[in-house]
Amino acid sequence: MNKPERSFLVSTEWLEANLTSPDLKVVDASYFLPNEDRDARKDYEEEHIPGAVFFDIDAIKDPESPLPHMLPPPEVFSAKVRKLGLGDGNRIVVYDRRGLMSAPRVWWTFRAFGAREVMVLDGGLPKWKAEGRPLDDHPVLPMERHFTARLNTTLVRDLEQMQRNLESRREQVVDARASARFDGSAEEIRPGLRSGHIPGSRSLPFTELCDPSDGTLLPDAELRAKFEAAGLDLSRPIVTTCGSGVTAAVLSLALAELGKQDAALYDGSWTEWGQPGDTPVQTGPAE
Repeated sequence: MNKPERSFLVSTEWLEANLTSPDLKVVDASYFLPNEDRDARKDYEEEHIPGAVFFDIDAIKDPESPLPHMLPPPEVFSAKVRKLGLGDGNRIVVYDRRGLMSAPRVWWTFRAFGAREVMVLDGGLPKWKAEGRPLDDHPVLPMERHFTARLNTTLVRDLEQMQRNLESRREQVVDARASARFDGSAEEIRPGLRSGHIPGSRSLPFTELCDPSDGTLLPDAELRAKFEAAGLDLSRPIVTTCGSGVTAAVLSLALAELGKQDAALYDGSWTEWGQPGDTPVQTGPAE
């Protein structure tokens, strides 16, 4: 298969043309927020891209962490994706039902565990369906395939690292949540969390990086302008964050498309930082 047009994205045309390629695996990574009362697995069972397997973000996680969908240990990740038939030597294309919302989280997860050939369907399932491309509801029975998982810690940040960064400011922090959640004027969707943002962080809602007409990622020049308008210096280290580490990956994907593949993601994000405690919280616009 020829390489797709962009580094980490494939078009709907490209995916349909390559659906039957033996080394290509398609993954439905749809996810809904706790307050949406929707079942992503049920939606997948009703319709999915032919041959796609379902990656459950809330199940493929660290079983020891009280936080939602934190990265699992490498051996847990390897065991889970093996059963999905996702292994060494596969090319993996991930999509979701929102266009670009949760698929980048699974893209980032595979990259964090060493996968080299993992991409995101640009525009996701909404664009695929709008174009009348094939769907089915057939159960998928994958053959197990070994996945060698080695965690790349340069792509992940934890609470202690984020606290140290408050003093050093070595890394810029950019938040993918909606502006009202960032500035504290809206309540958090998870009960018990404080409102606001990590001091010194910048706001760039992930929805601003997508073309409203078809849900695809904006062209590189427009992406660059968005990050710069948010006050970010693309020549310096960047950490992405959000509510629980899902939509932060949309920013990570955009940064990777701009050639910044070393941007890290704060896995615990606001679900960890915003807990009652002594982590400092800032409200109002970015300073």
